[in-house]
Amino acid sequence: MDNEHINVSIIPLDIVRASPERNLNAVASLMGHVPEGTDIVALPELFTTGFISDMPLLSEMADHSGRTLGTIADISKKYGCAICGSVIASEHGHIFNRAFFHDPDSGTTTFYDKRHLFSLSSEYKYLSAGTAVPPIIPFRGWNISMIVCYDLRFPVWCRSVNYSYDIMIVPANWPQSRGYAWQQLLIARAIENQSCWVGADRSGSDDYGKYDGLADIYNAMGMPIGVKDKVSGVVSATIDRRHISEYRRRLPTGNDMDDFKIIDTGL
Repeated sequence: MDNEHINVSIIPLDIVRASPERNLNAVASLMGHVPEGTDIVALPELFTTGFISDMPLLSEMADHSGRTLGTIADISKKYGCAICGSVIASEHGHIFNRAFFHDPDSGTTTFYDKRHLFSLSSEYKYLSAGTAVPPIIPFRGWNISMIVCYDLRFPVWCRSVNYSYDIMIVPANWPQSRGYAWQQLLIARAIENQSCWVGADRSGSDDYGKYDGLADIYNAMGMPIGVKDKVSGVVSATIDRRHISEYRRRLPTGNDMDDFKIIDTGL
């Protein structure tokens, strides 16, 4: 296995609201457009449902998360690639916007619950905020992390202390109306952490806006490197470890970072 390169793709799914089966079928179909040899496929935030502000429907969709993750595991195994995204999930009487990273090599799934809930919408009224920091996931010789959408606006939460991750994946439903901020924040986070950032935005539209064209991949210098398939919309890139290592060696800003301690609030 070539640990010096890793191939990443984004499927910017046009999400059908509250229809897990249709969305999972769409993912299965679009996997046929993902380049051969892809190591990680990133899906959008809440890729099986979209955003829902109806508590009974939220609970129903949360009950589907186990079946969703089972299907994702099957797709991951079939194509030999990790799959990352987020779903509605329930635990101990709370509903979370839960990111997942399924590793086909070990058969394990790592989870992260969205910490920052969007207060300009009703998300914070219906969902519970996560309390755990973004995980570091060893995968094929690389360190991967993940946050969800609005978390992107909070740089301390995203901090890569001592270069703890090489790639950050951001499943999102980020509308075109705030597209400039999305792109600039991804660029800034990549530059300040000297890591690659995968902006896995959705496509299509819903009651909250239009989403097309914002999915992209940025290298450790903040430059867009994603190549978009004109037929499927799948965005792909090959990330070179030597580029990251040389950039960190030549400009070792990570050595001067403030080592902020993120405390679990227990909320």
